[in-house]
Amino acid sequence: MRSRLKAHSGKTPVTPGSFGATHLNRNRNANMNYAIVGFGAVGQALARMFARKGIDVAVASRHSPETLAPQANAIGSTIVPKTLKDALEADIVLLAVPYWQHREVAKARASWKGKIVIDVTNTLDDLDGVPSSSVVAQALPGAQLVKAFNHLPARVLAEDPAINGGRRVVFLSSDDESATATVAALVEQLGYAPVNLGKIAEGGLLVQGRNGAWAPLIFQDLFKKAQ
Repeated sequence: MRSRLKAHSGKTPVTPGSFGATHLNRNRNANMNYAIVGFGAVGQALARMFARKGIDVAVASRHSPETLAPQANAIGSTIVPKTLKDALEADIVLLAVPYWQHREVAKARASWKGKIVIDVTNTLDDLDGVPSSSVVAQALPGAQLVKAFNHLPARVLAEDPAINGGRRVVFLSSDDESATATVAALVEQLGYAPVNLGKIAEGGLLVQGRNGAWAPLIFQDLFKKAQ
C-alpha cells in the first residue's frame, strides 16, 4: 500500500507517487561536513536539527563567531560558530539568510564548484517570473543547488520531526539529480521524510513564492506515515 502524506490542516492528502522518486545517496554523505549560513530564527532552527542527531555543523553570519557562541552553545555542543569564510569550506552549505543577502554570501567565495548549496530562502520579490532558486543558483556558479527546508516556518523546523507515528516531510527540488540524492540522504539522517518535487522550474515552483503569491505547498506541515 502506498504511504500517504497528510496535512495537519485537513487539506487534501498528497501522495509521493505524484512526484518523482526520491533517491538517497548515503555513500556520498559519509565523510561530508556541513555549515549553516545565517543564524536568525531559521538558522537556529536548522541548527537544532543537527544538534538532535549529534551531527557537527558550522554556523556563520555577518557577525563574529564570538557573537554567535552563546546561542550556539545553548543549542548544543555540536554547533560550532565560525567565520563566514571558514564555514563556506563545508561540503554542504545551508543558505538560511534573508533572500536579498544571497548575493553578499556569494561574494565571500571565489569558486562554488563542487559545493552543494541548500537554498532555504524565500521571497515574494518580482523576479520576472524566474524561480527565486534559479536566481540564487546564478549567483553561485558551479554550485549544485537544492531547494529544501524553506516550506516550513522556523517554529516548526525547530520541533522534533517525529509526529503522529510518522515523520515530517521536507520537499526537495533541484536541476541536479545527484545533489538531490545527497540532500535526501541528509534529510533522512536528520529524521525527516524527503519528497522529490523534480526540477526547480517544474515541481520546485510548488514551494516558492512567485508573482507576489506563495505557492501551494509553502507552509504546509505534512507528515509521512511510518510504513
